[in-house]
Amino acid sequence: MVRTSPQDLVSMTSTYESCVEAVSPSGSLEDAYEMLQCIATTSDENHKMTSIGVNQFFLIYAASLVFLMQAGFAMLCAGSVRIKNVQNTMLKNLLDACGASLGFYTIGYAFAYGGDNFGGATTFIGTSNFFLMDVQNYAFWLFQFAFAATAATIVAGTLAERCQMTAYLFYSTFLTGFVYPVIVHSVWSQNGFLSAYQEEPLWGSGMVDFAGGGVVHFTGGLTALIATYILGPRTGRFYDRRGRKLDKPKPFPGHSVALQVLGAFILWFGWYGFNAGSITTVTKDGNGKIASLAAVNTTLAAASGCVSALFTNLIIKERKTGEATFNLIRAYNGCLAGLVSITAGCAVLEPWAAIITGFIGGLLYLGVSTLLVRLRLDDAVDAIPVHMTNGVWGLISVGLLASTNRLEAVYGRSEHPGWFYSWSQGSADGTLLGIQLCGILFIGSWVTVIMLPFFLWLNYLGWFRADSLEEVVGLDISYHGQSFGSGSEERISSEYIEAYNRRKEEIMQRRGRASDPGHDSYSVEDHKDTQTDSFTQEDNGNGVVDRVIPKSEP
Repeated sequence: MVRTSPQDLVSMTSTYESCVEAVSPSGSLEDAYEMLQCIATTSDENHKMTSIGVNQFFLIYAASLVFLMQAGFAMLCAGSVRIKNVQNTMLKNLLDACGASLGFYTIGYAFAYGGDNFGGATTFIGTSNFFLMDVQNYAFWLFQFAFAATAATIVAGTLAERCQMTAYLFYSTFLTGFVYPVIVHSVWSQNGFLSAYQEEPLWGSGMVDFAGGGVVHFTGGLTALIATYILGPRTGRFYDRRGRKLDKPKPFPGHSVALQVLGAFILWFGWYGFNAGSITTVTKDGNGKIASLAAVNTTLAAASGCVSALFTNLIIKERKTGEATFNLIRAYNGCLAGLVSITAGCAVLEPWAAIITGFIGGLLYLGVSTLLVRLRLDDAVDAIPVHMTNGVWGLISVGLLASTNRLEAVYGRSEHPGWFYSWSQGSADGTLLGIQLCGILFIGSWVTVIMLPFFLWLNYLGWFRADSLEEVVGLDISYHGQSFGSGSEERISSEYIEAYNRRKEEIMQRRGRASDPGHDSYSVEDHKDTQTDSFTQEDNGNGVVDRVIPKSEP
């Protein structure tokens, strides 16, 4: 008789010894049978528990890599802004992670995966597991939280140097708590109407977005586009301080290209967790091979995107100016464009297709980046062409190039491969491409319908954009009380500093609290400059400075 349950035997040192102790065999045929049954049961239980542990560790490790991408975004953003705004940019990146964790813990995960049930009815949004109640797999929550934080932080760089802190915290929590989870539920939940993981997916295939090219990057990039359109460009970027259009946009180079490249390398490293980690389990037969393919494709797409952007930009510059120059910023952004473009199809494309996808991604980044400047849309880090454009392209590339064998390995069905693949079968089946386009339309519509009114509301309340005087002196001074930068190109006129202090004291007095200059004001001595222009301020009547105009300007 078995006196100890197989679950209790798992913790013991030897399966054989445990079963001997449990069965106490006497040499009879019946005892031998019970002994073999005990060994088999205990071995199965040991294997099951080991598999669970390995998969949990794999998810935690992958989530850690994805979360490390927050550091990559922070370094890239910090290097891309002027030194007077570095503190503010870094804090916003930190708040992304904090807001995302709280929003995804309270309601975000519930809206994304609550009530997930294979074979159940199709639903638009999750309805259970709020505050992680009844959630068993915490590692999966951690992995999904890291994705949500990534979607939020894409916008950080785009709005750099001119967005209020309050608005940023509101946006970050709202996106990760509601907008993003609905998209996750629709595309990745077993009950989502676009999901390829449904028992009966849309048109027999479902939308293929393996690691979030559309769910994460298109969502974040489109949100950035809507936000920057409403927020407007940085002061002096496309218009002078009197609001007159500049003949040529004024470049605002970041203060440290070294930080930018460091951030790009950290992002590339974290992308291995992003793409390969999306398999979520490695003990299932074939999953290790799928994760390996995803990692290989990630590498190839990044490399080809970098090369295409770098040399295409070199050729364009040589044709325009007669001088060939290698642009480092174009190179690393091309690399990121390649990474975004392969995210959706990293597990279902062959390596040669990943190279093509990344190469085209680099070209699309160059084209859309130039277009944004012509449209006078200010994106401080080129997040829109990198993430939005190539999030869309990545989904389309799956509809064109997805391999029959790879689809079968990942999703267990391959009736509708990529359009180009179907040509080789003589069918020209465009079903998968059609589904991908439907997914793009859904994500674009959902984000626009929700985030456009949200940003308009923030702007109407005056919570969105910092006023021009705060922008001129730098958000580090206006929001954090000090600036650590002293580069000659970023020196701020003492006149602006004095105006900022006077304005701050006036606001404090209106609120009935006298300002202490020794503690609340920023010292002019902290930021010396040879410029001594006097200036005028144009107030909108609500205490917000619309423009700060040196009197020396006509």
